[in-house]
Amino acid sequence: MTAPSASGRFITLEGIDGAGKSSHIDALAAWLRDHGHEVVVTREPGGTELAERLRELVLHAPMDALTEVLLVFAARRDHLVHAIEPALAGGATVLCDRFTDATFAYQGAGRGFDLDILAGLEDWVQRGRQPDLTLWFRVAPATAAARRAAARSPDRFESQGQDFFERVDSGYAARRVAAPQRFAELDAGADRAAVWAQIEAALVQRGWG
Repeated sequence: MTAPSASGRFITLEGIDGAGKSSHIDALAAWLRDHGHEVVVTREPGGTELAERLRELVLHAPMDALTEVLLVFAARRDHLVHAIEPALAGGATVLCDRFTDATFAYQGAGRGFDLDILAGLEDWVQRGRQPDLTLWFRVAPATAAARRAAARSPDRFESQGQDFFERVDSGYAARRVAAPQRFAELDAGADRAAVWAQIEAALVQRGWG
């Protein structure tokens, strides 16, 4: 994988489990296509055959924090090499449900894993690749918990308590402070139409509509 030089755009959707980001990604893809963009929709962990197999381990198999981090970055490397970078090089807009901000939020702030090690892995694995825009679906952890309970059976992360998700939220906030130019913070506690209006405004502001 070469250093970033692609003509496409890389948009990530972030937020704690239950924030509602996944429910908007298809509508966002349709909006972008309607505005002339070729769109690739993907997710992390996942996005390739190997990365999807690693995703199942990360979400469901017991492991310590270091093993979790290494699997997440191994999946990310394969995803970048075989999916994200080729799509961007071809001029596509890539929509990715989670990326490295999630690792700093979940494994870093949530699990308490060493942030310096995460930063080193980020540099090593990504070779400078960062999103052009990150849509951060921010919602109160209690609200997100209620949504998760009504929607599905929890995985290893979703079964964590509210204090864990409060730490994850703080991890996202720290990433936003570090890179304010690429973050659009959305009030994900609002109704669906209001959240969508915020998404559309973030794209139009960047001249992508």
